[in-house]
Amino acid sequence: MTWKATIQHYAEKANIAEPLTQKLISLTGLLEKQLEHRGDLRLQELSARLPELSARAFAERGGHANSELQKKISEMGLDEVMSLLRLTTIFFHLVNSLEQHEIIRVNRERAKDIDINNPRSESISDALRYFKEKGMSYDDALKLFRSLDIQPTITAHPTEARRRSILYKQEEITSGIGKIHRENLTPIEREALIQHILNEIALLISTDEVRSERLTVHDEVENGLYFFRNSIWKTVPRLYDDIRSAFTQQYGKTPDLPTILRYRSWIGSDRDGNPNVTRDVTWDTIVQHRRVAISTYLKDLRMIRRYLSVSRNFVDVPEALVSSLEKDEKEVPLSTVYKRHYKNEPYRRKISHIMRRLEKMYEALDGTEQEVIDSAVYRASDFENDLTLIADSLTESGLEDVARFGEFNDLRIRVHTFGFHLAAMDIRQHSGRHEEAVAELLETANVHGDYASLDEEKKVDLLMKELRNPRPLVPFSASLSESTEEIIQVFRLINRLLELDENSFGSYIISMTHGVSDMLEVVLLAKETGLWRLGKDNRVESKIDVVPLFETIGDLEKSSDQMQRILTNPIYKEQVKARNNFQEIMLGYSDSNKDGGYWMANWALQKAQLELGKTLRELDVDFRLFHGRGGSVGRGGGRSNRAILGLPSISNNGRIRFTEQGEIISFRYSLPEITRRHLEQIVNAVSRVTAGEGQKPIVEGDRTEEIMDRISEGSMTAYRSLIDDDRFWPWFKKITPVEHIGNLPIASRPVSRGGKNGLQFENLRAIPWVFGWTQVRYNVPGWYGLGTALEPVLEDHQDALELMQKWYREWSFFGTIVDNAQREMARTHILTTELYNSNTDSRIHEIILEDFRKSKKIILDITGQKEILDSRKVIQNSIAFRNVFTYPLNVIQAELLDRWESSSDTEYQKELKQALFLSINGVAAAMQSTG
Repeated sequence: MTWKATIQHYAEKANIAEPLTQKLISLTGLLEKQLEHRGDLRLQELSARLPELSARAFAERGGHANSELQKKISEMGLDEVMSLLRLTTIFFHLVNSLEQHEIIRVNRERAKDIDINNPRSESISDALRYFKEKGMSYDDALKLFRSLDIQPTITAHPTEARRRSILYKQEEITSGIGKIHRENLTPIEREALIQHILNEIALLISTDEVRSERLTVHDEVENGLYFFRNSIWKTVPRLYDDIRSAFTQQYGKTPDLPTILRYRSWIGSDRDGNPNVTRDVTWDTIVQHRRVAISTYLKDLRMIRRYLSVSRNFVDVPEALVSSLEKDEKEVPLSTVYKRHYKNEPYRRKISHIMRRLEKMYEALDGTEQEVIDSAVYRASDFENDLTLIADSLTESGLEDVARFGEFNDLRIRVHTFGFHLAAMDIRQHSGRHEEAVAELLETANVHGDYASLDEEKKVDLLMKELRNPRPLVPFSASLSESTEEIIQVFRLINRLLELDENSFGSYIISMTHGVSDMLEVVLLAKETGLWRLGKDNRVESKIDVVPLFETIGDLEKSSDQMQRILTNPIYKEQVKARNNFQEIMLGYSDSNKDGGYWMANWALQKAQLELGKTLRELDVDFRLFHGRGGSVGRGGGRSNRAILGLPSISNNGRIRFTEQGEIISFRYSLPEITRRHLEQIVNAVSRVTAGEGQKPIVEGDRTEEIMDRISEGSMTAYRSLIDDDRFWPWFKKITPVEHIGNLPIASRPVSRGGKNGLQFENLRAIPWVFGWTQVRYNVPGWYGLGTALEPVLEDHQDALELMQKWYREWSFFGTIVDNAQREMARTHILTTELYNSNTDSRIHEIILEDFRKSKKIILDITGQKEILDSRKVIQNSIAFRNVFTYPLNVIQAELLDRWESSSDTEYQKELKQALFLSINGVAAAMQSTG
């Protein structure tokens, strides 16, 4: 059987949708054609043969086919292994891209059937239809939408392993295949398109898949900006089209809306554990943001100038526009050519003046820091005002629809959303670094010689005393350690950022916040650098929002009490008052899962939000919760809209932030159509949860909390019993490629926080922790502990199963964590896990499998399915199809790990290292997941 025939056979066997199957067949045929051209017939043969052996091994639960597969791979030379890995990785990335295009196709098909009474599921119109049916008036619905404040945050954890050059080529290939199947091409056009695809495949095969050098922060910034200048920029105006259209459909009125969506970024500013993010790196990142924003506006403005060809010969020119043009001509005069060309076209003249202002700012971006700041005389608010003037003038001239709809309105939406800063940058630093810096400042100032030794109460008292003292601790010229000077320079940088553009800086986030002193230390550092001051009347003036980040299970459980203490502290209370009575709080999903396991982390986060919501509302403080969600289920990932619907209503007031990171950024933001669907689902979910829909309140006497607490405690006990077992860490390091993951050149931040004993569980970051489990197909962070915890609960309570079945149907939170767990279990592959255990003590493996068997049975009982993911056939079928082609990758990786362990040849190990990188990248592509 050929490779193409193999693809067809297993796609049909897995019930992959016919349109996608045909594209998969076309893709494989083109790959085969390229292999034939290169003379790689052996690779072609292996690509067909290895999946067949995999399928037989699955049927035999190991058996002869498995032995034959392992033998065949063990006999392969390293060059052949690497060629096969490269080809299979390319194949999976292209399959992933084709699946994205299939999602777009399905969404478009469904969109054809929508109407007022049957809007697309999870759309904005769907939410408004629901509100209308519940009796919500137009005014109330509009008030709800005007309260929304949604801030996706692109983070500095780019676990995406692909290079941008790879992404470009993959999109060219898959979009080309789509055109072959979709468009009515002439024979000549078809032949040219096929040749173009073949050329792209040839270039893709000839391009390094894995970077030869580790990413720099600058590379990460460029990668992030790619998504801003493309899909995000294109899609944001379409989101507002969808909102307006939904209101028109459901209420018959088309409202004007404020800005409900803004982006934030951590890339280039998150310095927690990343020594490569320096003060100058953050400044350069801000400049790059500004460069992209201004250059993209100039591109839009050139198009708008062509568009607004309104002549004074046919419409009256409003006096306000005339006066504005006179002012512009004095401040930024146009050349004689433009004056002559646009003599009778006032709108084109106005756009030209705006462009001249932007061009001058853009030219200054190559100058010194002070020159960049000095050039920022034309603010984003001035830009907005000029566009409002144009809109009002068009309306007065009888061209209201030109102002309200189309390209000009798109520009106005972008300016409201992105300003000149594109995405506000947060700065994050570890609480321990602040304590060290404050301790040195206090010692240098002869205030206290050993601040770190004080207990919490004494620290708070000392910090409050210093905050009330108007004098600085040390003079500007004081000699400080390099570490403390770096902290101080970051706070001084914030002043410079605010001087450049008040919207360029977002929040100051304190990771591992444990108490009031952690917050006041940052306030003291802000005071020392002119960002905070206490006036004579004890009135605080503050330029920054200080955000605690609660990450561990213990800190989440205490977060409400901590915020009570923080927000009632006399000094910090004034800080909040100075920031419009507003406080943001960040919740960590990654470290809480690594600390307490899947179920405990989810329940601890849910309870923390319930209690925080109560506390903040009782204190009458406006707030926003910031969800630090990772890409994988084990780090709080999964479908964002379902996760939002599972949040407790009391902690949701329309304001929400959530992180977007890793390969999730590529999936959600590489294609405008996918981005648009993602954003409309987010708005749907946030509006619903803000309205209080779908939440199960936990009330006095309800058994919910009692049962959920018991499940969580049992789950955490099982999880900690596993990872605290003396045998566990040596086993984990041996069977997973975690130590090699640390050397992958896919991020600027180290995989661990360091330590004298090398890589240990305690210092390993959450991303490589999850990444390692995913590679070997256990996916433990996404489900482990459920069976061991649930089994005794079901035995002790006769009605527990019936109760959980009801929760699954009616409680969004419970349904989401069960469904996320079953998805991760479906991606767990027992035969694959056994590959990595052939030369180890398998007792840890058996412990995991025992919980897997229990978890599977109970999840099936709760969901009423015969098999995992029966209710989500598309995902179930995709996993079944992929498994056949993924298994050989894992066999190769297990073989390479064995060779690595047994080899002492330094030169050979260098080659093995590269092969292991390729295998990690290949499995990540197949699993569509890193960390």
